[in-house]
Amino acid sequence: MTGKISATIEDYLGMLYISERDGNAISGTRLAELLGVSTPTVANTLKRMTRDGLITMDGNHSPHLTPRGDELARTVMRRHMLAEWMLIRMLSWSKVHHEAHGFEHSISDEVETALLQELNQPEVCPHGNPLPGHEAAVSAWVPLTSLKAGDCVTIRRIHELAEEIPDLLTFLEEKKISPGQQVKVTEVLPFNQTVTLDVLENLVTLGFSTARQIFVEV
Repeated sequence: MTGKISATIEDYLGMLYISERDGNAISGTRLAELLGVSTPTVANTLKRMTRDGLITMDGNHSPHLTPRGDELARTVMRRHMLAEWMLIRMLSWSKVHHEAHGFEHSISDEVETALLQELNQPEVCPHGNPLPGHEAAVSAWVPLTSLKAGDCVTIRRIHELAEEIPDLLTFLEEKKISPGQQVKVTEVLPFNQTVTLDVLENLVTLGFSTARQIFVEV
């Protein structure tokens, strides 16, 4: 494969990179959901990516990045996160992920290098997710669902999959649940699948589906 790949393919590569980094297989149906396209569209795109040597398909029809695909995916993710750092100087924390999608595809090698230097080689994005190669920086952080009532922790990371839900990011920002914020767990109800936090003396209840995407430092 030669030449620049399309923004659409880069979006697929980014999602596949996240799933493989986290050790999770991903289906075409789940990709369609995350990318907001139809399942047939995903199937056709994955066929092109297989043809171009970016992915392979396993026996369960799940895609996996080839070495070339992984290299490109890491570049996409790194540039996306650098774009977020650039935009956070002008936009609110909850908006930079969406806006960064418009920048990541146009950042050149030269601009990427300049941004890394200007931003002092960041290891994580504004939401606390690791830049490729810096996974160790977040390895000690645990999801909210692993805590118990009475634990006092610091919010460190909002997972990329949560970033894909703009209304959720807006909610979290409004409730001050963002990287660096100290919170106290007041209640964990497994039967109700909820975690309640004391955030600056305000109680905020989150479902497990959201809480497991929020990582903290104990």
